[in-house]
Amino acid sequence: MAIPKLKQHVIVGLSGGVDSAVAAFLLKEQGFNVSAIFMRNWEPKTNDPYCTIDQDLRDAEDISKHLSLPLEVVNFSEEYWDRVFRNFLDEYAAGRTPNPDVLCNKEIKFKAFLEYAKEQGADLIATGHYARNVYRDSQWHLLKGLDKSKDQSYFLYTLGQEQLRHSLFPLGELEKSNVREIARRAGIPNYAKKDSTGICFIGERKFKEFLAEYLLAKPGVILTSEGEKMGTHDGLMFYTLGQRQGLGLGGKKDAKEAPWYVVNKDIAKNILVVSQDSNDPILMSKNLSCEKLHWVLGEKPREKGCFAKIRYRQSDQECRVTMQNDGSCDVEFIHEQRAITPGQSVVFYDQEKCLGGGIISKTK
Repeated sequence: MAIPKLKQHVIVGLSGGVDSAVAAFLLKEQGFNVSAIFMRNWEPKTNDPYCTIDQDLRDAEDISKHLSLPLEVVNFSEEYWDRVFRNFLDEYAAGRTPNPDVLCNKEIKFKAFLEYAKEQGADLIATGHYARNVYRDSQWHLLKGLDKSKDQSYFLYTLGQEQLRHSLFPLGELEKSNVREIARRAGIPNYAKKDSTGICFIGERKFKEFLAEYLLAKPGVILTSEGEKMGTHDGLMFYTLGQRQGLGLGGKKDAKEAPWYVVNKDIAKNILVVSQDSNDPILMSKNLSCEKLHWVLGEKPREKGCFAKIRYRQSDQECRVTMQNDGSCDVEFIHEQRAITPGQSVVFYDQEKCLGGGIISKTK
């Protein structure tokens, strides 16, 4: 017998943004017993002008007061440092480009938060993610959000049956414009608040300066894809494949007037390879290998006729998946992909269903 919504206790992760605010509002309107927590995942340095966590907390307090929700501040900064930020630094130190949002969802929002909620006697947790979870054929499935421009299933592929069974995504059926309108009509104070971008601990500061606070840079040579020396780089960790800003190559003598792109990072030789061809053959590939695989249903997808994306908001790309004995897999795309980036996630789909994914280890 299902528990009536009125008796189901749902704890909402209230971030101070409009999405989580509307998620809380909708759940309360539906009759759930709703409370909220604000997750403090980062402790900024004194008077840090770039991290907005203190303002976000004030916004969350205003929202909870407006919606008459109990709000508790829970500090997960130690867990975030150990489980997310250390990995973030290790990956950059190794010359890869990690995606901390994926690991934050796995380790903080749907592990530390979920564990905390259960300790408080809650039945469910909820977030403002644009995704859906449905119970079908005796299993929980993770589906894309209906707003294609906001779908966040890419960042949630590490969730499994236990997480999906205890989670609600109230915004999964909504368009972003509808969410803002709901917030406006409900009088939610932050209905017009700008969406947050990037990671709190970086904020609007220059990424290179932030990373240099934690990692020792190793300068090296910049070569063109033809092998011509163009200058020196500040450290491979500061660059990502496909990047065209911050290379410091403008105005080079005898060079044509066109932007330069990062097309390869030779980690072993500490060489940054650049080209003025945004689709340089070095940057294009049909094949990748990935590791640390996770399947939402606990089982791998079919090898043929699968679809995947190598970055957020990319359209699904048809591919073939070949599992390896060591637990990794090889992916062959039907069409060439630009800037497949080690450290990023490749996420697999079957139409609207997110099957799972893994971390890109290399291209072939």
